[in-house]
Amino acid sequence: MNAEQDIMIPEEDRLRADLYNYLGLLLARPADQITLEQTAALSGDASGLGAAITSLAKVAKVSKPQAVEREFNALFIGLGRGELLPYASYYLSGFLNEKPLAALRSDMAAHGIRRAPNVYEPEDNIASLMEMMGGLIVGRFTGVGSLADQKTFFNKHIGPWAKHFFSDLEGAKASVFYASVGSVGREFMEIEREAFRLLAN
Repeated sequence: MNAEQDIMIPEEDRLRADLYNYLGLLLARPADQITLEQTAALSGDASGLGAAITSLAKVAKVSKPQAVEREFNALFIGLGRGELLPYASYYLSGFLNEKPLAALRSDMAAHGIRRAPNVYEPEDNIASLMEMMGGLIVGRFTGVGSLADQKTFFNKHIGPWAKHFFSDLEGAKASVFYASVGSVGREFMEIEREAFRLLAN
């Protein structure tokens, strides 16, 4: 991303991208001590999303990396599989590596998005999709995505299932720290869904 692109991005969109990227970070791997400390320093306003962020910060303040890693493993890895399968294909079709993944790969190619060489999970996992959406907003791939492009990507690959996933994460048996992550994600997905709904076609 060059400086010229950076100047063109409104502060509100930068904040949206930051939250997408932060959710992607928290869902890609267990939060380490530095990430927990950064999360504990967050604060929110009186809105639903703000309250969820404040709650996440409080939980992060008393969370230990080892406990968060055990929780992450129980939720997403487990013996054979974790409590949750955080993939669009699974939520939308009931199976992994189905049509939603093929559609995503096609759109990734169109946007110049490539999977990192050290990542082996299917691209339609929730962490990757959060990162892709953040990248589209700030122009990390092939230029800043217009609101229309963002809306299309969100409605096709995130909107139909991400809120459901985050709700499942809130209620999962293994969730403690990640229940609060789920609350933030659910509130944020609802805000994004409504904002894109109101956006003129």
